[in-house]
Amino acid sequence: MQPQHQVADVLNAHWPHLQQAERLNSWQLRTLHALRRCRTAALGAHVDGCSTCGHLRISYNSCRNRHCPKCQGNKRDKWIQAREEELLPVPYFHLVFTLPQALNLLCMHKPAQVYNILFQTAWSVLNSFASDHKWLGAQSGMIAILHTWGQTLSLHPHLHCIVPGGGLTKARKWKTAKTNGKYLFSVKAMSKVFRGRFIAALKEKLPAEMHEQLVNELYKNDWVVFAKRPFGGPQSVIEYLGRYTHKVAISNHRIKNTTPGSVTFTYKDYRTAAATKEMTLDALEFIRRFAMHILPKGFVRIRHYGIVSSTSKAASAVVIKEQLPQVKQHTKPKKEIYDPMQCPCCKKQTMQTLLRFNRRGPPPDWMTMAKKILECIA
Repeated sequence: MQPQHQVADVLNAHWPHLQQAERLNSWQLRTLHALRRCRTAALGAHVDGCSTCGHLRISYNSCRNRHCPKCQGNKRDKWIQAREEELLPVPYFHLVFTLPQALNLLCMHKPAQVYNILFQTAWSVLNSFASDHKWLGAQSGMIAILHTWGQTLSLHPHLHCIVPGGGLTKARKWKTAKTNGKYLFSVKAMSKVFRGRFIAALKEKLPAEMHEQLVNELYKNDWVVFAKRPFGGPQSVIEYLGRYTHKVAISNHRIKNTTPGSVTFTYKDYRTAAATKEMTLDALEFIRRFAMHILPKGFVRIRHYGIVSSTSKAASAVVIKEQLPQVKQHTKPKKEIYDPMQCPCCKKQTMQTLLRFNRRGPPPDWMTMAKKILECIA
């Protein structure tokens, strides 16, 4: 079901003001410009035709931007299916590393540096605990996904981490973590180490920003490392990843109403048992909050470490699966991924792009032109 209101609608209604906004940098403006034109005549269109049954389909081009609410579904499905084939027959745990609010200003001005430190520190902490014989004594792994937003679009940087419940020893033997079905490692111990290492890394890499007042503020409170009980099985991991990997700050379905000056959207209030509520923001404030979560150009927000890293996962998976019995999972049927080459009528892989149009859009006689081309190639 198509949403009634979209982020693009809000952007288009206020674009002249945004172009003059001093609080948005050039990369944020370029990204918002792509989002507001996604799947419209502004990005052009293309006509596909089936050489088997003659079916014609016209489509507006998408922006393919990773921050676009319209462009994530197919990317997510492909990524999930690739990860599903890599899952190990072991329990998986969910950890969340969260930065305190005192770092929000630094995150806004130095996002790439701070978020890189977050990834590096989270893996450093997890790897240290896994390597310690007190906890595991083996090489573990981690899939980490960066989210920077809270439910109300506030800045709330945190890493969602999926961690296998064990690791490979130096002798390449699988060792299962002693968790008693609860948490992987001590949350309190990890929180203290996380805080100490993160602040030390900030002092080393961003010394000019680490003034005494900020350092004292960072040490004032405990930092949060949140842990959940293990997933029910590999299928549960896949379902979780499907919800989190290619999320954007807000989906179009959450936007309930727009006026010339405001935007109303839903959010979950976790202080009241995740009750669904509505919030209304000034339209320009809504856009400002959305833009805070546009990541720097080229920044990688999904990263793999240890035995699940790109350089190790293939060899590690073979060794681990040889040592562990395969667990039969009651898997759901795989979601069918949209294939632009498959004809929606005859279901054959015979769709071809016949015509491409620029931003002016297709001419009135586009169907006649497409049919002639199709006759030539059929």
